[in-house]
Amino acid sequence: MAKTFFITTAIDYTNSAPHIGHAYEKILADVIARYHRLKDENVFFLTGVDQHGQKVQQSAEKEGVPPEQFVAGVTEQFIALWDKLDVRYDAWAATTDPLHKKCVQGMLQRLFDEGKIYKDKQVGFYSVRQEQFLTDKDRNKAGEFGPEWGEVEQREEENYYFKLSEHKEWLLNFLRSHPTFVSPSFRQTELINAVEKLSGDLCISRPKSRLSWGIELPFDRDYVNYVWFDALTNYISFIGYDPSRSTISDQSSIFRDKWPALHVIGKDIMVPAHGIYWPIMLHALGFPDDQMPTLLVHGWWNISGAKMSKSLGNVVDPDVLIEKYGAEALRYYLMSDIVTGKDADFSEKRLLERYNSELANTLGNLLNRTLTMAQKDSQGNLRKPTDGNPFPLQQGAEGWQMAAARFKHDFDAFDLATTLEVPFGCAVLCNQFIEQQKPWAIAKQSPNDPKLRAILYHLADALRILAILISPVLPKAAHGIFDQLNWKMELSGKEERFRLEDATWGGLPDGHVVGKPVPLFPRIEG
Repeated sequence: MAKTFFITTAIDYTNSAPHIGHAYEKILADVIARYHRLKDENVFFLTGVDQHGQKVQQSAEKEGVPPEQFVAGVTEQFIALWDKLDVRYDAWAATTDPLHKKCVQGMLQRLFDEGKIYKDKQVGFYSVRQEQFLTDKDRNKAGEFGPEWGEVEQREEENYYFKLSEHKEWLLNFLRSHPTFVSPSFRQTELINAVEKLSGDLCISRPKSRLSWGIELPFDRDYVNYVWFDALTNYISFIGYDPSRSTISDQSSIFRDKWPALHVIGKDIMVPAHGIYWPIMLHALGFPDDQMPTLLVHGWWNISGAKMSKSLGNVVDPDVLIEKYGAEALRYYLMSDIVTGKDADFSEKRLLERYNSELANTLGNLLNRTLTMAQKDSQGNLRKPTDGNPFPLQQGAEGWQMAAARFKHDFDAFDLATTLEVPFGCAVLCNQFIEQQKPWAIAKQSPNDPKLRAILYHLADALRILAILISPVLPKAAHGIFDQLNWKMELSGKEERFRLEDATWGGLPDGHVVGKPVPLFPRIEG
């Protein structure tokens, strides 16, 4: 059986409604998953919701409802948004699922039995927002705990601790010998710097006296599990990991076929959760170095350089944007207007400009004018040229090979913004080709000129290739192009309609009849 490409996102915290940052992360993962399917690979895409924790319990109390009811309502909002955005995942991870609870408790019991978890009393400063005790290293240059920690209070509490510090040197050696653990590479450097400062162990429990909404510790029912130890486990619990089996080779083939994964996460949860806690947890459970996941760490969407915040009132609601511009427009903007791994400023004006310029005027216009000319010239009947007539890309069929190769190279590097320059750059060349060749003038002077038929064939086949290349980001538009080309109609609406290996010149057969044009991206007036 071929190895499955396993991609996950950070599961969304159900303490508040989804915002544009959530949408970006899910679309990014969905696009990467679709790309791997485009390469004819098996793909398993897991996403979901993190439903436990002190903040969830507090929010539920404020609304006067049980935590189960509160998280169910927020979860519905996430599921509805992913459906609107055409995010196609294969499994849904909810941390209240009994399957997940069983796996978490099995892991905790095993680590406890092996002496890797112990009980101790801690006195110090506690961040209510981050749900963790702080040390002097968490203070800023003024000697204070900054606003990122929220409310900080003094607390004395007895809890259970995971021996995190025992694995510091292993993690440093692992990161230095595995430079592609984190993408982009500058994030790996940040992670190494953070690990070098690591000290102390990880508190993995909260007493039920102040937090009841969580997974009970199997070895002490007076405590619940700390939310990160719970949430991170979803990446393996929902693909069949069995904590009673000590080695990877003993795991089921279902698990081994999928693991390790690519985790798509935001930069704010790389340190310490995904970059420190998670690999050390796996290492403590016996995962070898070659079975560690990899991290794709993306930046934030800001507003005028400031992070979006409910308190500042600058949070962008993706539902509102979908209603105004459509899901495809939002998918395209979020993938094309940010460098993966870095921050970007969100601009609704920019969204509209890119929609009209690149989707409506470039790609949509190319489709409309090509099919209009084909219908007018020969009722849509294409004749495949055999004598090297003019081609939209100067190097002919070789040019399309080069374009597909660049597309693959950039996609494999997670450089989505640059990747999209390939199909849209080709669409620009095709529109320029039309202006240069003036097929309408040829039709007027010599309706039966083979050159006219060659031009129309080249343009139609170029649209077929462009549909394949845009399909990971713009799946509905890609289907729309294929439908209007009357191509692979038996697979209409199905993802297997598109294959990267078909992105070569000459796919449309001689005599193929294309359909009539329908506006693909009608212009939107701002």
